[in-house]
Parts: sequence; structure tokens; C-alpha cells
Amino acid sequence: MKKLVEVIAKSLVENPEEVVVTETEKEDAIILELKVGQSDMGKVIGRQGRIAKAIRTVVKAASSKCDKKVIVDILQ
Repeated sequence: MKKLVEVIAKSLVENPEEVVVTETEKEDAIILELKVGQSDMGKVIGRQGRIAKAIRTVVKAASSKCDKKVIVDILQ
């Protein structure tokens, strides 16, 4: 899942070297924290959060085979 979020985010931003994805595993969930450069924040979130919602939807679909919930957090 980490690689998937990383590939999607790097294709959206102008500074792909600033994209950092960290993965934290808990008992019932996997938390993916996405950090991008300040100037690219709008590109990852999108208007009214549409792109962020789409990223979460794709990750949810990809994680349907594992039994854990996957949470994507976009950090500043």
C-alpha cells in the first residue's frame, strides 16, 4: 500500500523528491501518512478534497484482500 500511495502522489506533484510516505501498522489498521511539499499540497488534496478522496478510494479497493483497514492521512 505504501508504494501505491507514493506512486500516485509523485505523479501528481511538481516536486516528487519531497513526497514521503510512512506506514504504521496497528492491530486492526494500517496508517499511511503522506507528506508533500507545501507548494504541492493543493495538488494532492484537490478542489473540495476530490483528489484526496480518490486516493483513499483506490487504496481501499487495493486493500480489500487484507483484513485490516487502511487509513490515508495527508500531513502538512
